Amino acid sequence: MTHRRQIVVGPFAWLIAAGAGAAAKRAKGGGAKKVALVDDGAPDTVTYGLRDDVVRFAEGVAERRGLDLEWVRNALAQARFIPIVTRYIMPPTTGTAKNWAAYRSRFVEPIRIRAGVAFWRANERWLAQAEDLYGVPPEIVVGIVGVESIFGRQMGDFRVIDALATLAFDFPSGRKDRSAFFKDELESWFILCKSEGVDPLAWRGSYAGALGMAQFMPSSFNKYAVDFDGDGRVDLHANAADVIGSVANYLAEFGWKRGLPARFEVRPPTETSERAALLAPDVVPTFTAGEMVQRGAWLPEPALAADSLLALVELQNGDAAPTYVAGTTNFYALTRYNWSSYYAMAVLALGEAVRPIAR
Repeated sequence: MTHRRQIVVGPFAWLIAAGAGAAAKRAKGGGAKKVALVDDGAPDTVTYGLRDDVVRFAEGVAERRGLDLEWVRNALAQARFIPIVTRYIMPPTTGTAKNWAAYRSRFVEPIRIRAGVAFWRANERWLAQAEDLYGVPPEIVVGIVGVESIFGRQMGDFRVIDALATLAFDFPSGRKDRSAFFKDELESWFILCKSEGVDPLAWRGSYAGALGMAQFMPSSFNKYAVDFDGDGRVDLHANAADVIGSVANYLAEFGWKRGLPARFEVRPPTETSERAALLAPDVVPTFTAGEMVQRGAWLPEPALAADSLLALVELQNGDAAPTYVAGTTNFYALTRYNWSSYYAMAVLALGEAVRPIAR
């Protein structure tokens, strides 16, 4: 088993679409610093062409990373503006109630459980090796791969360069601007393509540019993906060994602690002010078990003895009473994969549903 060379890159995990003519008009009307997108008349082929901000970006990437300018510029010239991507990146409609029970049911369901059992049994060797090396239990890795892609069944069908370019150069208004993040990821995409010998126009992924069974963003691929089976290449699309090793490595890099549960049962304080004080840090482990008890929370004995700070995590259930857990540093590590307590809980729930069947 060999680890791939790590490359330091940028920071590290997210209706009717506007037509081609509208996209071109918007770019054209954006001032002298932009030129129109190029429409060759075919569906879904509104490309960035030689738009001046895109050309400047290409020049910067080539200079900073020592890449061939024409290679970068030619690839970006063929990147497509994808209107529906700008819709998918928008937050939920205002007023949409969070519901952990409904969210859980999307992921802990028969198709994912059956696929998870098959994945676990087919890759038991790699799951065991990943646990030995990184301390991450099989059910955690299985839970992530199941939630992210249904074990490779849903890896996305957008060209990565199209998704990243759309969000880098035409990030929609109406939410916090994350275009800088996607510019970093687009730069990381060219680094990945160079190091792995990939055509920048070839690979496909999610609407946000995430890749493979593990749905790594390009920067995460560059920093955390590993050649776990030692065959000389990293394949997160079809090589389960590399997927398993890369997911476990990612969590270990974000502080996963061997043998520590991700969460414990908890009953929050009945006093509103004390409960609010414990909820204030959100998923960040901040309090000792003793401090939580002093504020009126109840914790089981294993939580009282655990070597971890804790966070009181609230999961809303629509009109029903919320669900609460005490999250450890391992729960926090899961939220570094996707910054959502609901996501972390879905990973845990799916892995726990698969484990007794697979073993």
